[in-house]
Amino acid sequence: MTATASSLQTRPSLLARLHDPDDAVGWGEFHQLYRKLVFGIATRSGLSREEAEEVVQDVMMEVSRRITDFSYNPEKGRFRGWLMNLTRWRVADKYRRRSKVPVASPSVGAEECGTPLEERVPDGQEEMSEAEAKEWQDHLMAAALARVAGKVPALHFQAFQLYQFQGWSVIAIARELGLNPGHVYLISHRFTRLLKKEVERLRERLG
Repeated sequence: MTATASSLQTRPSLLARLHDPDDAVGWGEFHQLYRKLVFGIATRSGLSREEAEEVVQDVMMEVSRRITDFSYNPEKGRFRGWLMNLTRWRVADKYRRRSKVPVASPSVGAEECGTPLEERVPDGQEEMSEAEAKEWQDHLMAAALARVAGKVPALHFQAFQLYQFQGWSVIAIARELGLNPGHVYLISHRFTRLLKKEVERLRERLG
């Protein structure tokens, strides 16, 4: 199976692959999926870009160190919730190093206690702040957009971007790209449908 064909397998499958430290494809996929999310939470928490990059590296290292202890069980909690907590702890570490008290950060000691890892995982969305929930939705949309863009002709993706994100009129897009207006509408409709399906697919697979 090629890397493209195996991309974004179900969450349990990806997590199982992460148990192998030598699975470069699995770890590369994981990093691609979650790096921006962790970085975004860190910068939104007030950290500098340099500090946020350090948080990303710290979180990835912590995942690699602890992933073999993680058992996927939606009834006990989601991997996403655990990842969010790891990110919060690392952000809190950065603030402690600044000799400041982080706001609403969990105790670092909690992650080092003897409680089995899967029992410490929060239930997911209920444990996320409103800002974190938005960060997650933005993350899903960006990941879905990148994946759908790779499945359609470049011209179609360009037309969709101009129409949906840059606010060009259908007539202007048709003239610029050499398309007829009806085709521009059709492209936008199809791309939007594909995008919605991909977002739902990712939401189901990433939790």
